[in-house]
Amino acid sequence: MKKIISEFFRRGLIASGFGPVVLAILYLILQHKTGLENLTVTEVCLGIFSLSILAFIAGGMNVVYKIEHLPLMLAILIHGGVLYITYLATYLVNNWLEWSKTPILVFSAIFVFSYFVIWSIIYLTIRRNTEKVNEVLKKKQESIE
Repeated sequence: MKKIISEFFRRGLIASGFGPVVLAILYLILQHKTGLENLTVTEVCLGIFSLSILAFIAGGMNVVYKIEHLPLMLAILIHGGVLYITYLATYLVNNWLEWSKTPILVFSAIFVFSYFVIWSIIYLTIRRNTEKVNEVLKKKQESIE
């Protein structure tokens, strides 16, 4: 367990450096799309801190897949649930999402859909690669016999 926790922190610290970069890109997009011109010091600091924490958690959470005794579906649910809560909290704290039912439901639907699409792509890619490896192994085994 100690190894998993230290790996979580290692991955989280590596990823947390990308939080402010993502925030800078987000602010540039907001400026371009909405005409956002001024931000308060509080908004900038809150954005930097919250995106650093978000990146730390998102980077660290991938360690859940290294826990061998954890079934894959449970690992996916834990990973997705923690990411969902972290992203939602970040959006709400920064006022990028209104604190009302409809925006939260729309955000939730987009998050679940996106998470499903990403995992489907990962699953299909791994499955295709596994089939290729199995074919190569089968051919080698047949050539040995």
